Amino acid sequence: MIIRGRCWKFGDNVDTDAIIPARYLNTTDPRELGAHCMEDVCPQFAAKVRPGDILVAGENFGCGSSREHAPVALRGAGIACVIAASFARIFFRNAINTGLPIIECPAAVVVIQEGDEVEVDIAKGLLRHLRSGRKFAIEPFPPEIRRIIEAGGLMNLVKQRVR
Repeated sequence: MIIRGRCWKFGDNVDTDAIIPARYLNTTDPRELGAHCMEDVCPQFAAKVRPGDILVAGENFGCGSSREHAPVALRGAGIACVIAASFARIFFRNAINTGLPIIECPAAVVVIQEGDEVEVDIAKGLLRHLRSGRKFAIEPFPPEIRRIIEAGGLMNLVKQRVR
């Protein structure tokens, strides 16, 4: 699986309330959540993000509550992948469960600027920064995690397997 997209850049400790404000948690609809994604941090985000864009952030991305709404909102907004220096553990698992690829690569986060394009090869474990041509080794997902992501989330994978 190869993901190529334009980057949006955020800092450290972006919590789940910043990703999707609590006032919108009365729905689980990805499109509705996506329409409000990051709005308190970057009001124009949902209107300007394009399907396939990539979110880049610093340390501890997704800290805060354990709600699955945060990765669902990112996917609903069109984000194809999140690259961060590190992730909060519960967000990491929720992202995988909902089919959102997440990549830990502190060295790439330092290089990537807002608007840059990157290419991520999840199977090979390679991230390419297209402006500079730099390549970064990333931990490839194990086959089972790749299957979850390719299915669009754990529930979709389970549905495929029980048919």
